[in-house]
Amino acid sequence: MRTELATTLKRQTSELLADVEREKQPILITQHGLPSAYLVDVESWELLQQRMDVLESIARGEQAIAEGRTLSHAQAKSRMARWLK
Repeated sequence: MRTELATTLKRQTSELLADVEREKQPILITQHGLPSAYLVDVESWELLQQRMDVLESIARGEQAIAEGRTLSHAQAKSRMARWLK
């Protein structure tokens, strides 16, 4: 992964944006020698958000199972039948 200074981002914003869009690779932006932000293209960001949504849904499901908030197959089938009417 490429790393750039915040001052480079200020001076060469258009070039860095073009690079990110073309290469589809994030750029780590540092400020005072420390990581400050990632510059990523929109398509990659949206895909990452979709993946995070799926992972959060799985985590909620696992939590529901751990808490005993589950349904039998017959109960789930009955609820789905009502929703699909």
